[in-house]
Amino acid sequence: MKRVVLLTGFVFFTAIAAAAQNQPVAMNQGQMDRLDRDKNGAIDRSEYQAFMTSAFTSLDKNKDGSLNSDEVVGVLTVQQFSATDANGDGKVSQSEFLNRVMADFKTADRGGDGSLQ
Repeated sequence: MKRVVLLTGFVFFTAIAAAAQNQPVAMNQGQMDRLDRDKNGAIDRSEYQAFMTSAFTSLDKNKDGSLNSDEVVGVLTVQQFSATDANGDGKVSQSEFLNRVMADFKTADRGGDGSLQ
């Protein structure tokens, strides 16, 4: 299996911080296996989106559908948070979050086939 460059990691915090910084994090085989729900040896767009949706939900401690700066203390820097907060309203909606990480998925999908191997 070729090495995948992906803006995520097994640990939610690493995934979000990497995505916000727009810096690739290489995944190891165990991390890939965990995301590869259908066990076909690749992570497709839907598997990645499901993982990142779960990551968002885990961070949204007050369950209001957005992340505020208190919920991401120690996870994102002020600059990372601001970069993900596309509309500048001081919170990161699930839509903003997913837009960011799915754009990163598209960048990592060098073959353009909708999957990462």
